[in-house]
Amino acid sequence: MAQLRVTSKALPEHNRQHNRSLLLQTLMHDGAMSRADLARESGLTRVTVSDLVSELASEGLISELGPRTDARVGKPAQLIGLNENAYHVVTLDLSASDRFTGAIVAIDGRIVHRAEAPLDDASGSDALAKAIGLARELVKRSTVRLLGIGIGTPGVVDPTGVVLSAPNLDWAGLDLAGAFRTEFGVPVHVGNDANAAALAIHTFHEAAPSFMLVEIEHGVGAGLVIGDILVEGSNRNAGEIGHLVVDENGELCACGRRGCLEQIVAVPHLRARLGSAGPATREAVLSEAGRSLGLAIAPIVAALGLDDVVLSGPRDLIEGPLLDSALEIVRSRTLSTVGDGPRMSIANDSHDLVLLGAAVFVLSAELGVS
Repeated sequence: MAQLRVTSKALPEHNRQHNRSLLLQTLMHDGAMSRADLARESGLTRVTVSDLVSELASEGLISELGPRTDARVGKPAQLIGLNENAYHVVTLDLSASDRFTGAIVAIDGRIVHRAEAPLDDASGSDALAKAIGLARELVKRSTVRLLGIGIGTPGVVDPTGVVLSAPNLDWAGLDLAGAFRTEFGVPVHVGNDANAAALAIHTFHEAAPSFMLVEIEHGVGAGLVIGDILVEGSNRNAGEIGHLVVDENGELCACGRRGCLEQIVAVPHLRARLGSAGPATREAVLSEAGRSLGLAIAPIVAALGLDDVVLSGPRDLIEGPLLDSALEIVRSRTLSTVGDGPRMSIANDSHDLVLLGAAVFVLSAELGVS
């Protein structure tokens, strides 16, 4: 597990970097404020704040925005704000079945530019080459300093950025971060795509302290945030629900087993079944997919005491029968002491979540903010 946010001032045994991160974190989420406001919000002394503001300003991370304009007694205070153009982050989303998507993201989460590369069924080294080519295009378009590259990929990823297993891309033991560092010479941070999506919701949305994000794309994965902490598991495989077996007599999965949740709910398989079934049975196919999803996640919701589940993926598939069926199963199989039970919603910007979360990988590692 990793603490996502700096939320209190450093004790004497902590270091200066903690307090720098605390100020940046405060400006990122609360907006521009005066040095006095920063001192009150952070709990740091005014002397420490003034010293750190000078340091951060010299690095171009924050800017003087001029005097406060609201009516207050005395000389207007000078406002300090995060300089959103201090750095760019190049991000990649490798989760879709038909394309890789990339973006240039400012440090405030604003997407500056987007690009796509058709996957054309590429896998293995060909898929790696496509990802590097897409990043190269984005790096060339960036107009300010590059803080790093963030990548959200399907599969299990170790702390060093090695993809231990991503069956859909035929990657096993691939040092994805190392390949990109060699190519671009900048910090590279790689993580699971569902974890990236969960981080995007935690950082850029009004999210509950604890929730589960279920991403439905090329595969199916979950990102878990519990008490503002991203839960990754001791083997970095927490949330790998796509390969939970829900039908032992089902179709053969890329992982070698039969009847994995992925075979029922993942976008390519679901669209293929809808195409074969025809309009008359569309609702039944989607309801069955939702039922399978509900059966898979209900024990997780119960074990962790979750009230919020967010679905991310193509809205035309998720909205309606699939979501309704999944929610019905989860509520019928979990015990709630408050209200009607767990809530389930669809992320408003599903197509951006992995891109933004991959930016958080970099912002957290390089600046200590999320």
